[in-house]
Amino acid sequence: MFLIVRKFARDIPAVFGLAIVLLGIILFLFGELLAPYPLDIYESHIERRLQPPSSEYLFGTDNLGRDIFSRVILGARISLTVSLMVVTVSMLIGVPLGLVAGYFSGWISEVIMRVTDVFLAVPQLILALALAQLMSPSLESAMIALTLTYWPFFTRIVYAETRRLKVSLFVDALQCIGTGTSRILFAHILPNSASPIIVRATIGMGFTILTAAVLGFLGMGATPPQPDWGLAIAESRRYLPDAWWFSTFPGLAIFIAVFGFNLLGDGLRDIVDPRLRRSR
Repeated sequence: MFLIVRKFARDIPAVFGLAIVLLGIILFLFGELLAPYPLDIYESHIERRLQPPSSEYLFGTDNLGRDIFSRVILGARISLTVSLMVVTVSMLIGVPLGLVAGYFSGWISEVIMRVTDVFLAVPQLILALALAQLMSPSLESAMIALTLTYWPFFTRIVYAETRRLKVSLFVDALQCIGTGTSRILFAHILPNSASPIIVRATIGMGFTILTAAVLGFLGMGATPPQPDWGLAIAESRRYLPDAWWFSTFPGLAIFIAVFGFNLLGDGLRDIVDPRLRRSR
């Protein structure tokens, strides 16, 4: 464990990504304490609308006079909640399916993997947009659409790992002593497949934040007056380029969040992937 931590500490981009993720967690937990105007982010203040960044309003105000800095901070809670829920539920669906498809042969495996291939054949964003269109615009609809399009990634990864581990000697030994199938899958194969799952989940957090922002931008995700980053950019379009701060700071928040999770995911991948480890 110490060697892993030391190797990770030498990866400066990964450490930087971890710092960004930790900052996001802090905003998620203590956003209402850190936001200068947490109580009136849902209220209109027309007398101070579209004010540029200043000492009083660090990121300026939006078209309804709300403090953009406060809305960006509290928007982190929405973005992280959506990404965490989507990735968690996708893992709960995709990981068991991957274990079953990889361990068993025959029609069960074929059905699971063919359905997975159908979902993977369509770009996730396009499929998520199509599914979100079938539901009323809301955060719940966005999370359902994103979950339905993201679980196949976990299924494919776990399937490959299970097929590789299935022929290992320790699995043969467990089968010889009469160990139950469920115990082999969840107590032995799953822990040995944890590393690629964690890496996929970390990178998926960032991609889900970006996709959720796109849904919010297109009016298929969060609805006003929620402090969603994608929705804020959509609302700012009619005021560009004069009120440049209206879209700039929510856009930077999306970029930094996605960038942080990608850097962290790449760092974790470098640690757990033996091929990358040997090449360094």
